[in-house]
Amino acid sequence: MIKLGVLDQVYVNEGQTATEGLQRSTRLAKATEDLGYTRYWVSEHHAMRALAFSSPEVLVAHLAAATSRIRVGSGGIMLPHYSAYKVAENFRLLEALHPGRIDLGLGRAPGGMPLATRALQQDKYVDVNKYPQQVLDIIGYLHDSIPAGHPFEKLMAAPAISTAPEIWLLGSSSESAKIAATLGTSYAFAEFFGTPGGEMATQHYNENFEPNHVLEEQPRSMIATLVICADTEEEANLLAKSSDLLFLGIRTGLEIPFLPSVNTAVHYPYTDMDLQHIKQIRQRRVIGTPAQVKEQLLQMSKDYHVGEILLNIPIHDEKARIHSYKLIAEAFGMNVNRED
Repeated sequence: MIKLGVLDQVYVNEGQTATEGLQRSTRLAKATEDLGYTRYWVSEHHAMRALAFSSPEVLVAHLAAATSRIRVGSGGIMLPHYSAYKVAENFRLLEALHPGRIDLGLGRAPGGMPLATRALQQDKYVDVNKYPQQVLDIIGYLHDSIPAGHPFEKLMAAPAISTAPEIWLLGSSSESAKIAATLGTSYAFAEFFGTPGGEMATQHYNENFEPNHVLEEQPRSMIATLVICADTEEEANLLAKSSDLLFLGIRTGLEIPFLPSVNTAVHYPYTDMDLQHIKQIRQRRVIGTPAQVKEQLLQMSKDYHVGEILLNIPIHDEKARIHSYKLIAEAFGMNVNRED
């Protein structure tokens, strides 16, 4: 049976504030821990009004403190913006605070519009081609294995501890899969982006994985996908309309500053072209009853050659969102001990 985790982008719901969005995510982390989900990841995006945060490392600290068992991590840190040393320090501290529960997901994407990227990289020269070396540097800092001859070989990333976060490389293309296979890290594919070629990317990773003598890992891959589950197919399709409208705005360049309510989404004046976009968007969604969702997720695990899937469930109503995660947990026979 595959393992299931959570990807939370912490949307600001229509009619609510960013603070309330963060409070909802804290409750969701606690609920999904009780439901038996394996890990809870938060992403990095900048200057987006519909999202309630931009610093995953800060939110990881909060969510890990609010829970006790579930792994918590970044999905992911957009590494080219930052110093590998500082990222290693941040996540070593998180690991020291919560041993054996921290994941460090790393990505190459900017995580925002060009203006935000310029602000993040102000007065700094950034070469994205150095990303693989940055990853190796982080591995060296976290495992006290900076090679001889490295300009920082004698530098320690404090605090000095005996454990390290899991390192995952994230991507929505085959290039990140190739880098992860070569460097010997775990790999996660952002299936919910809708980018084609994910099956080939994960297959390449699994077949070309080169063990890292420091990490001593076996190939380990997963995907993150968008799911809407409800008691009936009709209800699931209705709840999905909120994310339909949000992602329509992203695709067409229309900024929608919140996750719309179902009522707003139902009454939106869609054009024929809008409806065509939504039809295409839905092709990369898992929507339905618990039995339908389970069947699709199991098929995806086979198609993508993965043993774990992170579920991104953007439902406006908090109770319906938690219920969606519970229905899926029950369908997979997970440890469900939380009441709605």
